[in-house]
Amino acid sequence: MRLACEGMTKLSMDFILNAIAKAFGLIITLDPELLGIVFLSIKVSGLAVILSTITGLFIALSLSIKEFPGKPFIVTANNTLMGLPPVVAGLFLYLMLSRSGPLGFMKLLYTPSAMVIAQAILATPIIAGLSYAAVASADASVKFTAITLGATPFQAALKTMKQVRYSILASVLAGFGRVIAEVGAVLIVGGNISGYTRVMTTTIALEADKGDFELAVALGIVLMLIAFTLNGSLIYFQRKNINHL
Repeated sequence: MRLACEGMTKLSMDFILNAIAKAFGLIITLDPELLGIVFLSIKVSGLAVILSTITGLFIALSLSIKEFPGKPFIVTANNTLMGLPPVVAGLFLYLMLSRSGPLGFMKLLYTPSAMVIAQAILATPIIAGLSYAAVASADASVKFTAITLGATPFQAALKTMKQVRYSILASVLAGFGRVIAEVGAVLIVGGNISGYTRVMTTTIALEADKGDFELAVALGIVLMLIAFTLNGSLIYFQRKNINHL
């Protein structure tokens, strides 16, 4: 019995090591399929974060200018959406873009554009919420001094955002990290079409389900490298912000 268990363990380890070795082979040789999937993932997530940054900073700036009725509700709603399940966002967007939906005439379903929109929906509350939190916790004297010198509330809010720019950059990176590793929403609205809407996360899910682990492991390694880079950048910008303050 003991020998049988040791044999099974050895076979399992050999299987895992063989899959990892083949995965590194795909990375080192710059496998065209691997590169295509990685580039599409970065392209989709990059465009989504650009849209999210524009929208999120507009929301944060609007909330930072002055107090107004309903502001606590908006902040609470945005903070709630920061934890929005990707499958819920994907389902909502699918219903909107489907042939019978109000935006069906745009024919965006199962396209990279739909994936960009889905990821932007997920990233916007994160960027808006973290940016507003950074502005709200900034040194109040900056805004007060700006207003004293004749700045408008809009200009004073911009000055405060400039002061916490490193925290805002960190929020953008957090948004990118959220969407690059997301699978539910892009699978629903993108359809995981080979060579067209297949990104890293959906490919990993598909290949693992098929039992072809080499490509899945290779993409997993790439995702881990991206996550490591993002976390390193987040730490860097957070330290820069502390030193700047």
